[in-house]
Amino acid sequence: MIVGGAFTVFLVAYGAQYAFGVFFAALLDEFGWRRAELAGAFSLYTLVYCLAAFPAGRLTDRWGPRPVIAVGALLLGGALASMALVTRLWQPYLIYGLVAALGMGTAYVPSSATVTRWFVRRRGLAVGIAACGQSMAVLVGPLLAQVLVTRLGWRGAYLAFGGTVLVVLSLVAVVMRRDPEAGGQHPDDDPRPPAPLAAPEPSWTLRRAMRTRSFWTLAAAFGAAWVPVFVPIVHMVRHCQDLGLSAMTGASVVAAIGAGALLGRPVMAVLSDRVGRKPVVAAGMAVQALSLAAFGLVASASGLSAAAFVFGWAYGSVSTLFSAMTIDFFGRAQAGSLVGVLFAIAGSATAIGPVAAGLLQDVFGSYRPAFALGAAISVVAVILLLLCQPPREGQSS
Repeated sequence: MIVGGAFTVFLVAYGAQYAFGVFFAALLDEFGWRRAELAGAFSLYTLVYCLAAFPAGRLTDRWGPRPVIAVGALLLGGALASMALVTRLWQPYLIYGLVAALGMGTAYVPSSATVTRWFVRRRGLAVGIAACGQSMAVLVGPLLAQVLVTRLGWRGAYLAFGGTVLVVLSLVAVVMRRDPEAGGQHPDDDPRPPAPLAAPEPSWTLRRAMRTRSFWTLAAAFGAAWVPVFVPIVHMVRHCQDLGLSAMTGASVVAAIGAGALLGRPVMAVLSDRVGRKPVVAAGMAVQALSLAAFGLVASASGLSAAAFVFGWAYGSVSTLFSAMTIDFFGRAQAGSLVGVLFAIAGSATAIGPVAAGLLQDVFGSYRPAFALGAAISVVAVILLLLCQPPREGQSS
């Protein structure tokens, strides 16, 4: 039930997030704003929602995920519906960049931290299945948004998204519980206490973890990997239109990212349980670099879709295993706080990509420099991850 609840939260919340590229193109057409100007609202959104993840994680440790997700449903759903009223450029910054972001901050960390609390031996598999909700979101969200925008207009589409988010997340919040021990159960849905692990699970407090070199190297590695991840999601529809393709083709290319992630997340998550989290994440970051480079080299719908599928496989694997790798390093004791603060630090880097890509396109008239830069930064992420080692007692920065 916990995995299913997290899957649903990811599907609905991230479905609205990944649909932004469709609304981005529609808003540009209606108001004639520059790409960097509007992309800045999404960059603000990613920054705020990542920073909000830290208090969301702390509150999840204290109160459990139920009230945190319920409040997020109200903020995110209400903000999306309010986007239907936009008439000035500052309004997306306030409504989407701040209010929706605060609501979104209660989706990833409370859900992923809760899943990691419920599983130990099958942690990779559990987070992989739950994270498939994010993959389905990329697959369904942009296409659904394009259909709704075509039939209802972008204002009607935003009302539909906002209402759905509010109702579904409010219902899912009811079934989410902090950890199995609170209900007299045991991790891994086992009716018996878990057998001793080969090595005892670490148990680091947030304060002690932040004093280790491992903490900051891990944050730097994931931060670098996440700088370019929203560039295709935000700009792909417009990129396809620049190449002479249709908006629906662009939405389909974004959906291909979801298809790749949908297959890649569970496969790579299970593989990480067997061969280790680090080599699997490093491989995902390397493949992400290659796929970003490919975006700048191909111009056909089929080529872009193929690159998008590979990008989704890679990006999905990296993001899925972030919380599992964090808990592997530091333990379950303060899972919400640890995942929350690391996500706030590393995830904030995602704010750079969309606005930087918009600026580069405005200057050079092409997205090719943005994709090349994203590929280079992903290579840096691989190097940083390879330098990262689990913390040891007595280790300090």
